[in-house]
Amino acid sequence: MHRSRTEVARWRMLRQAQHRRHRWLEGQSRRNSRIHHIRTDKQLGRQQRALLYANIHDW
Repeated sequence: MHRSRTEVARWRMLRQAQHRRHRWLEGQSRRNSRIHHIRTDKQLGRQQRALLYANIHDW
């Protein structure tokens, strides 16, 4: 079936917008996971220090 020029253009624009949105979301999730990892690492460090501190005081 033959599609009109405007129809093809509209379809292409929609696909392009979808593609951009998908790439943006992918980037966001990657950034968030990096931030999440940094945060959890910091939390872990705090907990270990706290345990060390508690152990010293038990002596």
